[in-house]
Amino acid sequence: MMIKQLTYIFLIFSLFSCSKKSDVDSSKVFKLNRYDNISSLDPINARTQANTWACNLIYNSLVKINNKLEIEPDIAKSWNISDDGRTYTFTLNNNVYFHKHKNFGKDSTRIVVANDFVYSFNRLKDPTFGGSGGWIMNNIENYTAVNDTIFEIKLKEAFPPFLGLISMKYASVVPHEMFKNGNDDFLKQPIGTGPFYFKIWEDNVKLVLRKNPLYFEYDDKGERLPYLEAVNITFLPEKNSEFLELIKGNIDMMADLDPSYKDEILNPLGELNPKYSEHISLVKSPYLSTVYLCFYLDHQESIDTRLREALNYGVDKDKIIKYMMKGLAFPADGGFIPKGLPGYSKKSGYEYNPAKARELILTYKKQKGNIKPIELTTVQEYVDICEFISAEMAKLGLPIQINVVPGPTMRDGKSTGKFSLFRANWGADYPDAENFLSLYYSKNFSPEGPNYSHFKNTSFDQLYEKSFLINNLEERAIIYSKMDSILMKSTPILPLFYDQTAVFLNKRVKNFQMSPIKLLDLTRVSKE
Repeated sequence: MMIKQLTYIFLIFSLFSCSKKSDVDSSKVFKLNRYDNISSLDPINARTQANTWACNLIYNSLVKINNKLEIEPDIAKSWNISDDGRTYTFTLNNNVYFHKHKNFGKDSTRIVVANDFVYSFNRLKDPTFGGSGGWIMNNIENYTAVNDTIFEIKLKEAFPPFLGLISMKYASVVPHEMFKNGNDDFLKQPIGTGPFYFKIWEDNVKLVLRKNPLYFEYDDKGERLPYLEAVNITFLPEKNSEFLELIKGNIDMMADLDPSYKDEILNPLGELNPKYSEHISLVKSPYLSTVYLCFYLDHQESIDTRLREALNYGVDKDKIIKYMMKGLAFPADGGFIPKGLPGYSKKSGYEYNPAKARELILTYKKQKGNIKPIELTTVQEYVDICEFISAEMAKLGLPIQINVVPGPTMRDGKSTGKFSLFRANWGADYPDAENFLSLYYSKNFSPEGPNYSHFKNTSFDQLYEKSFLINNLEERAIIYSKMDSILMKSTPILPLFYDQTAVFLNKRVKNFQMSPIKLLDLTRVSKE
């Protein structure tokens, strides 16, 4: 442990040394830690949260999503959608420059043009580049640069959430000049258009980004963004050390809590312990993620409908939130669609009713005899919640055994149908309920798709396909609610809670907001 602490002190010293040498005002440097390493700064590999956070600071896409989950212009200043919903025509800003690099020639940079998106999309869908985001291109029939400022995309089929889909960092623009020597130049110095440009990356040690002096966005007073001069990211794996560094002022932000010290930092109501409030603040925000139990319906020991309903009635979700989540979540009182997305409805869910759950269990026993213990599979991080569920259901006569497996085993098992019941979660890739409901479309059966339950319902499928023909979000939300209701009546899942993000900040940090899709944006953040 002493060696690890000394290593971390050295890393912090190195970080500040770098800032000093660079003549950067430390009050304008945003410092954070990622306990999980960044594996790539190439936007086509922005699959993990660590990769996505870094890529969101370096790159821009055609459009972006604001904190109200609205689509906003990014590099595209406007767009038109054809009446049939298949053709999207984007008009680009003509003042967006790439970060400086010698590969651009004597000017060291140039303006982004429509052909850059043609190149970037070609690269995204080309399997030889090994990107993880090529799937967002599956419904695109073709795309073309009409001229330098007009970029057109034609879909195979209408898909109303398409703008949200291409707001993902996978669809960021990159310059072809950085690939004339293969990938080498880009790997050494990733070039984008974002508010910060790449400076230093030492794998598993630190990442340093600097302010982009050519960034195209301005604030309401006409000042060029961003306000910060640099972003320094360290990669200390121990979460408890991360909080200590936040208290000391050595980092400015910590996202989420490790269960091992949750009781020390938060009181029973989920509020910050007063002894820390002088130096740090707690910012809570909804996160579009549903944590749930999933029943695999094609399993050789698939669980009877009555027992699935009993579980939905018999789990006290309020207790889970109060005693295990410290109030940092919302009980899943509706269906699979989380609060905050059009389509969410409390009517879709099951109210806590242990008497009804017991009745269903007794009815099953009278018909089938004694119940063989149900195996609930989870990873170590969520054992406490699963053990609580097991204890609650045991009181009602439904035996549940907990099976703890490593993360890779869990991912493989839920994809290949090895577990009859397992804990899972789904977070939004883009802000539309289709992103959640696609998990239960029958053509998306795992392992090829995300339908881990192998739920199949003709009415659900028909409504899912019908939703693609409706551009009006309010009308589409009505369809989404009907689909969620159909899903919950068939009980292939037990929604437990809708997630919440807890961000702990140095009190010197101003104007920080975490988006409901948990995307890090420091463009308008400042420090006192």
